Amino acid sequence: MRIVAAIPARLDSTRLPKKLLREICGKTLIARTYEATVNSNLFDDVLVITNSHEIVSELENSKVKYIFDDANYQTGTDRIAGVASKIEADIIINVQGDEPFINSNTIESILNTFKQDKENNIKIVSVMTPIKDDQELKNPNNVKVFTDVSNNAIYFSRHPIPFKIDLNISKAHKHVGIYAFRKKSLIEFAKLNVGELESSEKIEALRLIENDIKIKMINSNETFIGIDTEEDIQKAIKIFCEKDNL
Repeated sequence: MRIVAAIPARLDSTRLPKKLLREICGKTLIARTYEATVNSNLFDDVLVITNSHEIVSELENSKVKYIFDDANYQTGTDRIAGVASKIEADIIINVQGDEPFINSNTIESILNTFKQDKENNIKIVSVMTPIKDDQELKNPNNVKVFTDVSNNAIYFSRHPIPFKIDLNISKAHKHVGIYAFRKKSLIEFAKLNVGELESSEKIEALRLIENDIKIKMINSNETFIGIDTEEDIQKAIKIFCEKDNL
């Protein structure tokens, strides 16, 4: 089974403009993410998928493998799906370009889920992690997910779900934006129309739910660190500079 990590990269972030090109202790954020993904030794290949000439210039300077596609896409998954036919892989994992602290244990759990599925019934795997407090639950930037008894996603929302979950927060989970697709399923994703639920919530996973496509969720207790604010950048600089100086 050939496993490829695909990192969608764009520059139109609103909260932290051009964050993928921000320098973190001598290397850009996108270069840090690529390097961490390669160094995990979990993938047969790692590729950045981008529509930005600025990012391409940085990738070439950092000797990062990439595919350039200047088409307009609504989501990172759409961007990867748009070039999936060019990628030699059985499983393609969407690794977020702003998450340089890749969690190897979680990726291994995803891969094991596919490997244990001898009948190839599982098409898509994603990740959820327990919500720790009321503030995290009510933050609309944290996508909440609820599952059935088989750990298939029922619904995703920026609102706390289900109703009155705050009375039993131990059952609440947030979605971690890691998607792993069998290649055929990723290509099929690109053919699906955006529905009312995805348009309302701005959550691409709902496109699958609306089309009756199952997403197997695995539960992870690991810590996931993304870069969304200036404070996150400063934390990352501190961590990497200390690590590089060891």
